Amino acid sequence: MSYAKFVTSLGRATPGRIRRVPAPGARCRSTVASTKTQELKGQQMEQCPVMETVPTELISPSSSAAHAPLHKIHIDFDNTQEAYRSKGNMELLRSLLVFNLCTIDLLVDKNKELMDLSKKFLGQKMFEWIMKMTFYGQFVAGEDHNSIKPLIQKNQAFGVGAVLDYSVEEDLTKEEAEKKEMDSLVSEAEKECAVVDHRENKYKPHRRFGDRRGGVISARTYFYADEAKCDNQMETFINCIKASGGASTDGFSAIKMTALGRPQFLLQFSEVLVKWRQFFNFLAAQQGKSDMNVLEQKLELEQLKENLTELGVGEKNDVENWFTGETLGSSGTIDLLDWNSLINDTTKISNLLMVPNLETGHLEPLLCKFTAEEERQMKRMLQRVDVLAKHALENEVRLMVDAEQTYFQPAISRLTLEMQRKFNREKPVIFNTYQCYLKEAYTNVTVDVELSRREGWYFGAKLVRGAYMYQERDRAKEIGYEDPINPDYEATNRMYHKCLEYVLEEIEQSRKANVMVASHNEDSVKFTLEKMNEMGLSPTENKVYFGQLLGMCDQISFPLGQAGFPVYKYVPYGPVNEVIPYLSRRALENRGFMKGSQRERSLLWKELKRRLMAGQVFYNPVY
Repeated sequence: MSYAKFVTSLGRATPGRIRRVPAPGARCRSTVASTKTQELKGQQMEQCPVMETVPTELISPSSSAAHAPLHKIHIDFDNTQEAYRSKGNMELLRSLLVFNLCTIDLLVDKNKELMDLSKKFLGQKMFEWIMKMTFYGQFVAGEDHNSIKPLIQKNQAFGVGAVLDYSVEEDLTKEEAEKKEMDSLVSEAEKECAVVDHRENKYKPHRRFGDRRGGVISARTYFYADEAKCDNQMETFINCIKASGGASTDGFSAIKMTALGRPQFLLQFSEVLVKWRQFFNFLAAQQGKSDMNVLEQKLELEQLKENLTELGVGEKNDVENWFTGETLGSSGTIDLLDWNSLINDTTKISNLLMVPNLETGHLEPLLCKFTAEEERQMKRMLQRVDVLAKHALENEVRLMVDAEQTYFQPAISRLTLEMQRKFNREKPVIFNTYQCYLKEAYTNVTVDVELSRREGWYFGAKLVRGAYMYQERDRAKEIGYEDPINPDYEATNRMYHKCLEYVLEEIEQSRKANVMVASHNEDSVKFTLEKMNEMGLSPTENKVYFGQLLGMCDQISFPLGQAGFPVYKYVPYGPVNEVIPYLSRRALENRGFMKGSQRERSLLWKELKRRLMAGQVFYNPVY
């Protein structure tokens, strides 16, 4: 689906068939992917030696990294004086108090009930004061765009930027969330259909998992109510983008696709994309190429046409028309990227929801009925995405599209990819998020990087480990499909470093890829620094970014920022009462984080003791 042409054609609603439409811009010749990626061994990396940061020389995009005069940079993450230079003593004490409270199971498990009780007995003003002195003050920047400016300016003075994130959520009961979700995933028209159901279990709505907040501790959740609410959420994202542009140069803003429209389309389009991918695998097996790497599977074009005609997937003339265009099939072969492009910019979205049925050998609609109102709802979702991307471009802000559940993610990634093809022509504006706890993470990264190479646009990625592991595992087991998550934490670490190294190598080769290392894992940060030193990647090039949450892992963020690396804090904001769901999750996340490691607390104590011994009882940062 060519996103650029699709959005411009939204005013028309003429039926179309699946055909090849050339992507905007000239398609570049594919380059061979680097083969240097290695499996990271399970041992812990050595501590970085203490060394002052040395100014680095900017590497020109056209120069070879091997010849670049770059001084290696080493950062000491144990140097508490540098790590907490931006924090006053009261801020350090607050961090210690909050982190210690997060290790008490009873307080964490009942945090929502305790906050509601406190509000009732203390009154609104006293409750808000206590929250601002503790959890709210630790993890939230302020109530609105104006109140967060002092914190953003202070962090910038110490080399740390901001990714603004308006963190207000609905405070729904489990039953309310389930009802909203089921209503938004199953249309009335679909309920009326009395036909054989060919939908895969993974992409069917299930009430037990209707509350998408269950088992999720570090990601906001949006539930669909109506189109007006989606418009309001789009306006909120626009305000974040404008605030990010006004607060700093080259800022970031984060969005979620499920906030911008009815998630029914994401669910259905995800299934379509997965089924077309499965069909490609089926055809590859017919040509004896199923054991090859996914990007090495090149189907012989003439044999492919014969196979499709024999299967009855379209008439012979239709099959011929699929493989027309400037370059598609000109080499005599079709690979996965070519195949993906067959799902094109037909103006009726319902035509996107056609899938190959291997049992009957025909193309058939995924849904038995698709109403005009559903068509309008799905068009409006894409229009909102387009509006946000244009605002990001105008305000010189980079837009990060957050990852979500695996049954939504194929559609989210595809729509993000189409935005990248349109808006990342001159510089990286749109960033996709890759969840490295997924078994298919490396394949997803390599396929998207290869497409960016061919078409000549800037690849932008945020690498995370992932936020939905418990929910995804429970759902797969309960409903009956393969668990999409890596078997253990070590496997996820290896996947994270494998994906990261691949993108770093792409930056080394072309300087047209960009990555945010969004991690609180110190070893992953050290791994990145080590690879950057090996490859001659300068922090001043702004190709590799680091990201952590506000109020967490300052011992990583601030030393990086003061050494000249582009590092960003995710900065939540919103009224106290309306960010309580967010604060509840921060408490849950920190419970596991703090129990797993006492490192941050020990560093905070170390710095407080150092200041007291040095007579800095009333220390306040100067900037």
